[in-house]
Parts: sequence; structure tokens; C-alpha cells
Amino acid sequence: MICKEPGDYIGWPTVARKDDGELLAVFSGDREAHWCPYGKTEMVRSRDDGETWSEPETINNTPLDDRDAGAIVLRSGAIVLSWFTSPTWDHLERRRERAGDRAVDAWRRHCDKITEDVRQRWLGQWTRRSTDGGVTWEAEVDSIASAPHGPSELSDGRLLYVGTAKLGGRPALASVESIDEGRSWQVIGEIPVPKEDAEDLTYYEPHSVELTNGRIVCLWRYHPKQPPRDDAYMRQTESDDGGKTWSVTHPTPMWGYPPHLVRLHQGGLLASYGRRKAPFSQRACISHDGGETWDIESEIVLRDDAADGDLGYPSTLELAPGELLTVYYQIDRPGEKTSLIATRWSLD
Repeated sequence: MICKEPGDYIGWPTVARKDDGELLAVFSGDREAHWCPYGKTEMVRSRDDGETWSEPETINNTPLDDRDAGAIVLRSGAIVLSWFTSPTWDHLERRRERAGDRAVDAWRRHCDKITEDVRQRWLGQWTRRSTDGGVTWEAEVDSIASAPHGPSELSDGRLLYVGTAKLGGRPALASVESIDEGRSWQVIGEIPVPKEDAEDLTYYEPHSVELTNGRIVCLWRYHPKQPPRDDAYMRQTESDDGGKTWSVTHPTPMWGYPPHLVRLHQGGLLASYGRRKAPFSQRACISHDGGETWDIESEIVLRDDAADGDLGYPSTLELAPGELLTVYYQIDRPGEKTSLIATRWSLD
């Protein structure tokens, strides 16, 4: 157990490690439900490779719902935090059956107090930096794109952030870069999709990683709106020019979402993801050839005892060669809301 906030809902974590070995897990906490207007970006720390964790500290508490926290520790030691804010008011009536009348009515009263100016000021996708280990944080900047686990650092020092965005008022799958360690972001490319997907984009929540040969591999959550709805096999795309141009997205054999990628010391590429159908589980899969193929026959089940499909968003660190820590969220005990949990495992 990493963090449990009794009576509250926690979700969508990312784990990172500082140069001094301290682990940071960021997430959206202090919530009432999966969708509610009160979410905050919180962080817990571990100084013993994940055996024990600190009490949560709040990083973001904007007037809107702060969701899907990502974090990366750069080679310079700076930490870049990412998240997005949600227009909860657009979802209230759809949540009434699940949350109950009293909860939704309270949320609506809260949302009605938020002026249009405040909504316009805070609605969007953001990053902010810390240069003192997460003690203090610089002002937020618009990251243009959004994805749960945030950007990745490339070998040339740039930050690459692949995610969903609005470009010229239209929805797009974008790659953006920062050449100043997250102080500003610029669009450098778009990800092409098959013609049958172009009119109704069904791609969300990607994550990318650079291989030793310079190729960038990106996995996407694929969530079709038209039948067959069960086609939730992740999609993949690649770039050989630093994120400017990309191959057309194509299916993988991994059923689940959303992805998190990490390059292993042994040279393999590891994807971790949640499975939101029975058996509800946290899973991982390895590619031994840079994403050309995935060893789905040896798919790794980290655990398959979740109560329901409200789970996942796993993020994995390789603490030592072959020794891994995966952080995710799910319900711990019947009757509780979700918690942050970790699994320690090895690649023997």
C-alpha cells in the first residue's frame, strides 16, 4: 500500500526516481469519486525503494478538477510534473446514477460558483517544474498536449510529449517538444491514423520512449466508439526523426489501457497497462526487438484480483537490472474507494 485516503478516491499515478534514489509517486487524490470537481495533484515519497511511503503532500489545487498526474526526473535533476484539468460541469448528469442525487447536487453547487473567467483560465493541460526535489514548484505552463504519464526526455536533451490536443480548434494526436526543460512547448508533428479512424478519433492517453538507436516508440489507448467495442488492443506508432513524423497507427496484441513504457537495462522494452475486463488485472508485456513484436504469449500478470474495472494506469520503474516496481490504483478492500498500491517483481 502506497497511499490510502479513507473515504476518498485516488487515481492515475506515475512513479519517478530522483538522482539520490528517492522515489516520487504523483496522483490525483482527495477526491470523492472517479469524476468529481475536487481532485488535487498529490505526491508521496519513499526513501527505501518503495517499502514505506510518506504522507501525501499537495502540489496542485486549482479551482477545477486536477487529474492524471505524470512526473519525470530529468538528467539535470529538475522534475517536470504534468496534469490536466477537467470540465466536471459537462459530466454531472451522466454521473448522477453512479454517484447519487445528493453528491451530484453538491458538485453542481460547487461548479456553479466557478465563474466563466476562472474556467477559461484553468481549463487545459499543464506542466510545471521543480529544481529542489519537489519542495517548491514553478508556475504552470500550457503543455498543448496531454497524456497520463507525461513527457519523456530524449538523448538530445529535448522533452517530447505525445498526447491528445486541439490544434486550430480541431482534435488531434500531437507531438510537442520543449527545448528548455518544460518551460515552454511547441508543436512539431501529428500522428496519422488509418482512414477508418480519421473521422471519429478513438485514440487517447499515449506514452512514448526513445530506444538506443534513436527510434521513438509510442503506444496508444484505443477505445472504439463503434462496434466492435471490445477492440481495446493498444495501437502503436513510431518516429525516426525525433517526433516530427510518425508511422500510421497499427494494432498490437496487448488488450488494455493506458500504456506506460520503460526501456529495460537488459535491452527489452516493457509496456505496463490495466485490463478493465474480467479478470480485472494489472499486466505487463515485453518486446525483445524494439517494439517490432510483443511477447504476448508470455504476458505478465502482476495481479488479477481487482474488484472491478476502475483500476490501472500502472507506471513502472526498474530499480535495479531486472528488479521492478509498478505503481497503480485499484480498490484494496470491499466497500472502500480506490487506493494507490505497488507491486515489486523481477524478470528472472
